[in-house]
Amino acid sequence: MQQMAGENDSSVSEFILLGLTDQPELQLPLFFLFLVNYTAIVVGNLSLMSFIFLNSHLHTPMYFFLFNLSFIDFCYSFVFTPKMLMSFVSEKNIIPFTGCMTQLFFFCFFGHSESYVLTVMAYDRYVAICKPLLYKVIMLPRICCLLMFGSYLIGFSSALVLTGLMIRLNFCSNNIINHYMCDIFPVLRISCSNTYVNELVSTAEVGTAIILCSLIILVSYALILFNIIHMSSGKGWSKALGTCGSHIVTVSFFYGSGLLAYVKPSSAETVGQGKFFSVFYTFLVPMLNPLIYSLRNKDVKLAVKKTLKRITS
Repeated sequence: MQQMAGENDSSVSEFILLGLTDQPELQLPLFFLFLVNYTAIVVGNLSLMSFIFLNSHLHTPMYFFLFNLSFIDFCYSFVFTPKMLMSFVSEKNIIPFTGCMTQLFFFCFFGHSESYVLTVMAYDRYVAICKPLLYKVIMLPRICCLLMFGSYLIGFSSALVLTGLMIRLNFCSNNIINHYMCDIFPVLRISCSNTYVNELVSTAEVGTAIILCSLIILVSYALILFNIIHMSSGKGWSKALGTCGSHIVTVSFFYGSGLLAYVKPSSAETVGQGKFFSVFYTFLVPMLNPLIYSLRNKDVKLAVKKTLKRITS
């Protein structure tokens, strides 16, 4: 990445991130708020990964995907949270050009990967509920690993393309990014190059990911709902809905906040709204995922009790 940055003809060697707000009286309260948030993300996701790893009854496809979701959320928050926390206590939040492009790459990588992991989890729930007798045959360990590898590979490829196109742009006198991180569209706004290709590719990649993933998730849950309707027992209803409930909440938060942040006209007012909504999928979703899956899941609760018993005994 440093070599590619060297090939860039930009006269800008560093950027200034304006951060979440320019009001001085809010800086310190926001610092402590996001510090608590980051602590909760780290502790929550590391704990969930530990519970899944240490308890053999959680070594199933569903929890394998959940382990990877927690891993992505943990890494995802690490990409921009430390830098954001520094912005609340420093006069100028400066980030080098190479640092900005690195942050952009990993933000795109983990963001796209999470989108596809959530899609794989919807497919897993479809197989578990609609084809229970074939579940162990379809969701073999090898197939689960291939699905996860595919999710990471698509995320890596998307990030590589988007970052590669960004590195080729020129940045002249304006080096102030109106955001708390190096996101695609805020960086494109300050470029003095023609950004048509970047905007086209970015929109196509993000749009394809959203449409494709949303379509698979909607079809999966439509088939699950159809199957639930034809269930005769109330117990089967509650079990199926309980199995899918956590995932539905996670998907709703992730895609809902993402759409509100990106699907909007480009104006000064909506830039601020975009920053506000991006807080939801960059900070709130990674923090809530461990809570959602822990509080609504009997297996995870059992794993917590077993792990605590081992520690205390």
